[in-house]
Amino acid sequence: MATSASSKLSKAVKQQYMELPQGVKVQAMYIWIDGTGEGLRCKTKTLDSEPKTIEDLPEWNFDGSSTYQSEGSNSDMYLIPAVMFRDPFRKDPNKLVFCEVLKYNHKPAETNLRQSCKQIMGMVEQHHPWFGMEQEYTILGTDGHPFGWPSNGFPGPQGPYYCGVGADKAYGRDIVEAHYRACLYAGVQICGTNAEVMPAQWEFQVGPCEGINMGDHLWVARFILHRVCEDFGVVVSFDPKPISGNWNGAGCHTNFSTKEMREAGGLKVIEESIERLAKRHMYHIRAYDPKGGLDNARRLTGHHETSNIDEFSAGVANRGASIRIPRTVGQEKRGYFEDRRPSANCDPYMVTEALVRTCLLKEEGDEPTVYNK
Repeated sequence: MATSASSKLSKAVKQQYMELPQGVKVQAMYIWIDGTGEGLRCKTKTLDSEPKTIEDLPEWNFDGSSTYQSEGSNSDMYLIPAVMFRDPFRKDPNKLVFCEVLKYNHKPAETNLRQSCKQIMGMVEQHHPWFGMEQEYTILGTDGHPFGWPSNGFPGPQGPYYCGVGADKAYGRDIVEAHYRACLYAGVQICGTNAEVMPAQWEFQVGPCEGINMGDHLWVARFILHRVCEDFGVVVSFDPKPISGNWNGAGCHTNFSTKEMREAGGLKVIEESIERLAKRHMYHIRAYDPKGGLDNARRLTGHHETSNIDEFSAGVANRGASIRIPRTVGQEKRGYFEDRRPSANCDPYMVTEALVRTCLLKEEGDEPTVYNK
């Protein structure tokens, strides 16, 4: 099993230093999305005292030419603190600071989709849109081989691994447990976890979160998972189809509801939303992975609990549909629906914004409507 050289360094030696008092100073780790729209970057700043609100955090900058975000001749990019969490690695009073990225002219960077999402969420506050996202991922060795898989071959076929227990079924539970506890400490709205269908594949769920909070909390949960895996010397992949062939892909099923859907008779509102989604299928497919649908094409084949990428479908308790209405929702005539199309590497700001645009702002057509700020 290929693990990183860094993971073999003595953690006991490191702990001697981590236990040193830090006085009144605070370490704030600034986190941002790089130019790939998938990768995360971070760097740390010393503050003179513990920040209590996001307004207490200074803006910062970085070299965008080294993060696929600018040219070397005009490389300064701005980090604008957006949301703050407790730091589960350095512990209190230190902070994780998730940031928006602005270009030299103070316009949002191409992969800063938060600003647009925040504007759209602000237009529908009265509907109280709630989201819950199910983030699937695969644990890999540093050589790209799935964690725990035989070096020259494959494990037994899928069947015993989903929610499995035992050393021959659950591959890498230590990482899952460490990530779960770190998220709880940080204040991330993590609400569950389970082993998935393919060995070395897992899922965690974040939510319910209202509006912009969904994207904020999922991105920080992803960052924490990257850092936990770094400590264990392995790699997390959000690729939607990490292993070709008869193995499940990885998605980010998105559960969505509004105040009207959650109230008595809400099933009618859910069905109206599904009708709108049916007419805008390709707009959503383009919004549901960072490559405009190309990544998802490898996953949404109509097999392995997925729908076909070219066809829209909906059904009660149907995991082979684009949209699934949970059986309890069908019985109680109110609740939420699950959009099963987003890929594991989707941008949650883009996904949640697209759902609100179609279901609440009632947009039509293949392009998003431009609104005055």
